[in-house]
Amino acid sequence: TLPSSSADPPMSLKVELKPHERLIVGNCVITNSDQRTRLFIDGKAPVLREKDILSPATADSPAKRVYFAVQLMYLEDDIEKLRRDYFALVTDLVRAAPSTIQIVDEINNEILTGQLYKALRAAKKLIQHEQDILANAAARDAGLPNGGQADR
Repeated sequence: TLPSSSADPPMSLKVELKPHERLIVGNCVITNSDQRTRLFIDGKAPVLREKDILSPATADSPAKRVYFAVQLMYLEDDIEKLRRDYFALVTDLVRAAPSTIQIVDEINNEILTGQLYKALRAAKKLIQHEQDILANAAARDAGLPNGGQADR
């Protein structure tokens, strides 16, 4: 029997949704109504807020494609299915941008220990790092004459 206490269940994940915000729980998409809502989720199912979800169309950079692969591993709870694609993506990324290796190692460690949500959080850091690299490159190019081309 369930306790009759009005207290929140222990170890529940508390999620507050804004009006019309969506949430993935397992393989279900939950869409909130027009009012703010608080949910308590018990059990072992992947949970992702709409703001943390990438689609194939929005995974439009190397770091975002890595995030998308980890997201699929997390939502499907299946590392093996995407292992080869994931490692191809991170290998190409590290070759192109060696400064990403520390974050990629963090993602890899979380995947290897089965901590896929933590791997997603680390992959968010990778996206931010990629954006920082691009912003720094754009700032450097803006300071050069001839539209970013160095004189020869």
